[in-house]
Amino acid sequence: MRLPTRRWQVKKNGVKVFGCILFGLSLFPLTGMAELPPSAYEQKQKTSPEKMDIQVMRVEVEPGEKPDDQIVRITAMVDKVERTVSGVKDGDFITISYTVSAHPTGWVGPGPVPILSEKDKTVAYLQRVPDTGDYQPAAGAMSFHNF
Repeated sequence: MRLPTRRWQVKKNGVKVFGCILFGLSLFPLTGMAELPPSAYEQKQKTSPEKMDIQVMRVEVEPGEKPDDQIVRITAMVDKVERTVSGVKDGDFITISYTVSAHPTGWVGPGPVPILSEKDKTVAYLQRVPDTGDYQPAAGAMSFHNF
C-alpha cells in the first residue's frame, strides 16, 4: 500500500482552497443587491406629510429622459385622509407624479416605487410638490404599502 505523497496533499489542499474561493466569488453578486432596511422605510412613513387611502382612477406611463426611465402620472380619488399638511380632503382628486428608473444588476440602493394599476385601493404616503401642486411618493418603495 502506497502512502500519499506530499505533492498529492498539496494538490488536494489547493483544490479545496480554489473551491472555497470560487464559492465565495459566487456569493459576491448577492451582496451587491442591498435594499434599505425596513426601519428606514418606517421612518419615511412616519414623517411623510400626507397619509391617505386612495383609489386609483387613471395611470399614465411615458418614457423618461433616460432610456431606462418611466414617468408615471396617477390620478386618484382620496377615500380617507389620515394626515395632511396640504389640506386635501376626502373625495378630492389628486395627481401623483414620479419617475421610476430601472437599475442594473447589482445596483445598491432603495427599491423602486411601484407603478399602481387602475382601480387599485391602497394607502399612500405622499408629499406635495409646491411648484405643480402634484403629489409625489414620500416613502420610496413603501409609499403605497403599510408595514
